[in-house]
Order: sequence, then structure tokens, then C-alpha cells
Amino acid sequence: MPLDHGVVGQEGPAHERTWTARDTMLYALGVGAGLSELEFATEKGQRVLPTFAVLAAQSPGRRLGDFDRAMLVHAEQAFELFRELPPAGGVRTSSTVTGIYDKGSGALVTSEARAVDLETGEPLIVSRSSVFIRGEGGFGGERGPRDDWRAPDRAPDHKITYATRPEQALVYRLSGDYNPLHSDPEFAARAGFDRPILHGLCTYGVTGRALLHAVAGSDPARFKAMSGRFSSPVFPGEALTVSIWVDGTDVLFRTAKDDGTVVIDRGRATVA
Repeated sequence: MPLDHGVVGQEGPAHERTWTARDTMLYALGVGAGLSELEFATEKGQRVLPTFAVLAAQSPGRRLGDFDRAMLVHAEQAFELFRELPPAGGVRTSSTVTGIYDKGSGALVTSEARAVDLETGEPLIVSRSSVFIRGEGGFGGERGPRDDWRAPDRAPDHKITYATRPEQALVYRLSGDYNPLHSDPEFAARAGFDRPILHGLCTYGVTGRALLHAVAGSDPARFKAMSGRFSSPVFPGEALTVSIWVDGTDVLFRTAKDDGTVVIDRGRATVA
């Protein structure tokens, strides 16, 4: 069965999710927070890394059709925060598939999730994402909107390098993403990798830490939005360098490996 294009524009059932202070601490460890970031990794004066918003707003989503899950990769991720996330809390999320685009070698499926506070009903998070499914293109559909992102013609204002650990994916998966692509060598081989790769959202979280400390003064209340496109896989143990250009409250960024391979491209963030 091919992809079901009938799901586009249909809002799925609302999904409720709660999290604890332990969940947000574990997430911080999963994206590499260490001894210099105890306010995120311990309960003393605990605050929450802004990129946890993506996990908080996740919902089961709609069934897209029958395809080999090994052919699906996370392509893009964005979020907006209406206020700082609490260490423990809950949301009610509604999600919608917003498009299925024909990229030739595969299909790009985009979606949007809106999360409101469980207690007050106030908007808390908007999350937008896309997945690329190899082998599901060629159906004659639209290619989708273009992005005019371009790196400034000057040196970055900040350049931050964080190492990842060989077991990073095994820690990050405890936040809820048990896709065997990140832990099972046999499954990873089916997808064309010689070993399991790091979760795209782990790379995204590592990048978010760099942005938080470099341009938001390590203050989650100032971090309003972030978006980026996943352009190449990362293997646990590789180092990541985030190049950051600042123009007032608008921030552009790009994340790359030591060999120069860009892994998150077309990055944008907004700080207060």
C-alpha cells in the first residue's frame, strides 16, 4: 500500500502527555549536559533545556501507509515556545499532517503539533517536523516549498564544539525513542549504515545547548524558537561544532562534524 495522501489536513485525536523532573533531567543527560550544567541535570534549582519542547509535544501521529520503517529518517524539526517549560508538567497535543511532497527518490511528509498546558489550556508549544521516506517518491506530486536560507558572508559570531559519547544514543533513547536504528547493528545495516546512528533529535538537542549558552545567556526563558534541517547522520562518539551568526534577536546556525560534513543545515533560532 502506498502512502495515504488522504491524511493531509486532517487533525488527529488529541493526545495527553505528562513528564516529571526525572524525565527532564534524563533528557539533559541524553543530549550531553554535564557538570557545568547542573541546573539542567540535577534537581537543585532545576530548569529545562528548551529543546525538550519537541519531546513534550510529540503525539502518536497518523498512520501514513505501509512502508519499510528502516527507510524513514527525520528530515526537519522546528519548535516555538510560548513560555519556559516547567521541570514537571503536562500538555494536550493535537497534530496534523500538513503535506506529502514528491522528492523523486522519496517522499517528504510534514506535520504540525500544537500543545496546550493541561491545567490552564494556554498555548505552550508549536512543533513542526518532517520525515523523509526513501523509495516512496515518484508519485507526481508537488516538491514542496523552498527555503532561501543562506549563511552570512562573514565568520561566525560564535563557534562551539561539543563531543558526543560512544554510548550517547543508548542514554538518549531512554527519553522515549526506541527506534532500533540507534541501537541495533543489524537494523542499522538494513538502512545502509555500518553501525547505529545517533538520533537526529539528540544532535538537535546538543545544538540547542550550544545556542542556549552562546546567545541566550544560558537562560531558557529567553529561548523562543529553533528550526533546522537534518542533512547527514552522526555516529555516537563524533564531535559536533555549531557555527552561529547573530543579528539582533535573529540567529542563524549550522552544525557540522570534525571533517566539515554539515549535519544540521538552514538553522534558525529566536531569542528574547
